[in-house]
Amino acid sequence: MAGPPPKPWPTGEAQQLEPLVRRVLAPNPSPYTYTGTQSYVVGIGGGCAVVDPGPDDPEHLLALDAAIGDEHVCAIMCTHTHRDHSPAARPLAARTGAPIVGCAPLVLDDSGPRADASFDRTYEPDRVLADGEAMTGPGWTLRAVATPGHVSNHLCFALEESGALFTGDHVMGWSTSVVVPPDGDMADYMASLEKLYAREDRVYYPAHGEAIEKPRQMVRGMIGHRRQRENQILRHLQEGPLEAKDFVPRMYKGLDARLHGAAKMSVTAHLIDLERRGLVQRSGEVWQTKPSTQTP
Repeated sequence: MAGPPPKPWPTGEAQQLEPLVRRVLAPNPSPYTYTGTQSYVVGIGGGCAVVDPGPDDPEHLLALDAAIGDEHVCAIMCTHTHRDHSPAARPLAARTGAPIVGCAPLVLDDSGPRADASFDRTYEPDRVLADGEAMTGPGWTLRAVATPGHVSNHLCFALEESGALFTGDHVMGWSTSVVVPPDGDMADYMASLEKLYAREDRVYYPAHGEAIEKPRQMVRGMIGHRRQRENQILRHLQEGPLEAKDFVPRMYKGLDARLHGAAKMSVTAHLIDLERRGLVQRSGEVWQTKPSTQTP
């Protein structure tokens, strides 16, 4: 997990990434959001869409207003409903009259450690996009790519005119995603990575971190990383039963203590996946390999 780059960060600035895409960084940096959530304005001249409007922060909303300028906002599009991604949708819709389009609503109690990323209970979309459905505007098409795993309602959006993919939190430019059960699901997350690996997107624009210029290489590395973590878990369990928290100091050496809870939840997501596949079992909080999987 990389640390943030040196300040100053371009918070509040509209950065032109390509002819159809501008990026605006929200003022919400944290150990879980890196330098903050990145909102994207897609389209120029005639109408635009705002992807992941971010937190309901007055400073960020003013920055989005400046980035949008006099353009008509055709849609406000959310990849998922964590509180650092979707809460600005409602006030931005009130300002612009634009519909909220994208992921389905999801209201759950977040059992994980991410107070900044618990579920947004105010999110009310005007239109939910299923996998493969699109929102169009003047000179742009954003097609939904269902990518559950980080959360069950996660979507990516493919900008068909340029080959860019807005990846939300599914693929980030600075760290792997946290998968927090019960809504986060490791098997779904891995399947979604495989789905992206089969695509031919030119570049990824994540909600956190820099643009990813070699998408398939990045995804291949993420799949390998998760398989490595899975193998680590099984090796440690060969030595004896463990609780999920016991894996963290063994597997995440040097990790910022503030991130230990997130690491524990990702380990738990792996353990649940391994349990479903019949490789491990649990008794209360204690996990162990099944007798048939233990080495003699």
